[in-house]
Amino acid sequence: MTRILLQYLLPLILPTLVYLLWVRIAGRARTAEGVNRLASEGPWLWLIVAGVVLMGAVLAVTAWTGGSGPTGTYVAPRWEGGRVVPGHVVPQPGKGADPR
Repeated sequence: MTRILLQYLLPLILPTLVYLLWVRIAGRARTAEGVNRLASEGPWLWLIVAGVVLMGAVLAVTAWTGGSGPTGTYVAPRWEGGRVVPGHVVPQPGKGADPR
């Protein structure tokens, strides 16, 4: 249940809650002229730049830490001895193998 909450529900619900909180705060920030100061003078450029930088960082870390080498043979998941054996990549001999 915790995995479902953290991987599916939280990424969908949290941005919505933050947005609704911002709308509530921005509604109170109207000046006497009726102009919403937060919406018109907010740090939009810096927020967009920060979002793009964070997205790039996540993509870079995922590329550097995930996956396996391009060589090898993929073995599909299978049912064995009453349990599911997950899929995996078997490295080709001599390519990408540990030299020890």
